[in-house]
Parts: sequence; structure tokens; C-alpha cells
Amino acid sequence: MKKCGFKRIAAGLSGCFRDKKFRRILLGAVLAAVFSITASQVLYAGQIQRQIAGKVIRFHVLANSDTAEDQQLKLQVRDAVGEMMQEKLKNADSMTECRQIIQDNLDEIRRCAENVIREKGYAYEVEAGLEQSRFPRKAYGRAVLPAGEYEALEITIGSGEGHNWWCVMYPNLCFSGSMYRIDNDTNGEKLEQVLSPEEYKVVMESKDYKIRFRFLKFLDHLTERR
Repeated sequence: MKKCGFKRIAAGLSGCFRDKKFRRILLGAVLAAVFSITASQVLYAGQIQRQIAGKVIRFHVLANSDTAEDQQLKLQVRDAVGEMMQEKLKNADSMTECRQIIQDNLDEIRRCAENVIREKGYAYEVEAGLEQSRFPRKAYGRAVLPAGEYEALEITIGSGEGHNWWCVMYPNLCFSGSMYRIDNDTNGEKLEQVLSPEEYKVVMESKDYKIRFRFLKFLDHLTERR
């Protein structure tokens, strides 16, 4: 009796799936569910990114161009400014204090970059300021910061049309002494001190919140012609 019942149900469902109107209705319902899930994920990802952005300050250097010489110059400016600011920020224990120290030293930051550029034989102009900049998703060792808008110390060399370099100035994730270095052992601890448990988990688990439509095979089955 049970087998007969299951067969009747299966036969009924098979008939429904062969019905184009039923398939369209079911497809609409599935798409509505998928888009609802997608919207929730997008909203959550945006919320988390904004929360994280409110607790860190990035460091952004824009090269004059993509020539090998200009790209090398970008890294030399990065090292000089990074070393200088690491010393100035070593006792900063909040983002607000870090921001103030950067603002108070913008002229010195600009001069530091200009000195490097002149020493290397270039005459590029330099701009330095605290800006809101768009950053891609970026890994610093095991920590991954989601893409989005962040406050950043931004240094533009010349036309600023070359590839960028970016890192995190507060908390300091990129400099140790006079060297640019990503330290997996300490970066997690530094981020844990400034982020909430939820934000920290997102950053350390490398969640990029890319939307994956897991129902694609099912949708293909619904829409294929029979």
C-alpha cells in the first residue's frame, strides 16, 4: 500500500513538472527565495564592512605610473613614510588618536615622501591627506578585510595613475621596525583588540560574502524543455 502511495505521489509530481505553468510558478517562487537570501547576505556584508571600516585606518600609496621605476619609487615612499609613522603612532591606543596624529603630521608626511622622490632623481609632486577611499578585498596574512570604503592616509605620487599599494595603518598590520612585513602571529591579536567578536570572526575566517546561487542545477532542471 505504501509503495502504491509513493508511486502515485511521484507520478503526480512528475506530471506537475511536465506542466509549463507549474514550472513557471515554481521557478518564480525559487527565484524569489534566492533573491531574498541574496539581499540579506548583501545587506549583512555591507553592514559588517562599514562596522570594520569605522575601526581601522588604511594606508594607500598611488604610484605615478606602472613603469618599473615608478612602481619601485612607490615602495620606497611607502617604506619611508611607514617607518616614520610607525614611530609616531606606537603609543596611539585609539582610532581617534591615530587620526589626530596623522592630521597633525600631514606636512611632515608630504615632506618625507618628497625627500625620497628627490633623492631618487624625480620631480613628481606629492599629495597627502586623510581620504575616504575604495579598497578591494585584501588579505594581510590570515586576516582578510572586505572590500568597501575606508578612511585612509592617502599619498599620491605625480599623476597617481599607476598601481596602488595599500595596507592598514591602525592597527599597524604592515610595519615592523624599518621593514614592511606582515606578521601572522601578531596581526590577529591587534585586530582582536579593536574589532567586535563578530567582526573579528569575519576577518579571520576570510569570509568574502560572494553570493553563490546554489540552486542553479535545480533551476536548470526546472527550465529545461521536455
